[in-house]
Amino acid sequence: MIVFYTFLSVFLISLVSVAGVFFLSLKRDTLKKLQLLLVAFATGGLLGGAFFHLLPETFESFKRPFIASLWSIIGFLLFFVLEKFLHWHHNHTSGLEHLKKVKPLGPINLVADMFHNFLDGILIAASFSYSPEIGIITSVTVFFHELPQEIGDFGVLLHAGFSRRKALVFNFLSACTAFIGAALVLIVNPSVVDITRFILPVAAGGFIYLAAADLVPELHAEKSISRSVYQFLALLCGAVILIAVGMIME
Repeated sequence: MIVFYTFLSVFLISLVSVAGVFFLSLKRDTLKKLQLLLVAFATGGLLGGAFFHLLPETFESFKRPFIASLWSIIGFLLFFVLEKFLHWHHNHTSGLEHLKKVKPLGPINLVADMFHNFLDGILIAASFSYSPEIGIITSVTVFFHELPQEIGDFGVLLHAGFSRRKALVFNFLSACTAFIGAALVLIVNPSVVDITRFILPVAAGGFIYLAAADLVPELHAEKSISRSVYQFLALLCGAVILIAVGMIME
């Protein structure tokens, strides 16, 4: 029954990744106006997730703060190198014009989200292994944690050049890494804590890199004062929701 409840919860939470379907019926001009607001919302969600979820867990997992910080920086640098490669590939691809329409921040966002969802799968499976009650509480918490972030991710993929349908498909595929994390816990439970310890700071570093290096510069491209205020409020909203979830989880 633990396996059934674990994978059912992971499946239901993975469906949150297609929350962007509610934006499919919007006109192109309306959706374009919303894109930067969704990017701002995602920025706040990424920073809130990194500083109020992943990093606190990282510092609890490692006895020495220096080691926790070191792995977080390694995560930041890994995403920097990954984006450098994507930029190089983006500029040197010949004969594939459709690839040049996609900004590197799209794939970078997907990689960061894959790490994040992988961790969610680990968390859900570990909770159900402890008790069904804890598993249900954890799943509900993860659901409310994922909802704002996945909506923001959809906006980031649109802004990066993905079509609406491709954004939905790739967002859902990245969510499916949660199944891998859950399966890992159920198969090799004793050693999963050690694996999680290192994935947490790498994911945190990736979240911070994506927000600071890719998304914030995109927001600075907006020169209108009124729209910038709305973007700031959207960013703040994304962060506050993640902070609230973190406070509830304590």
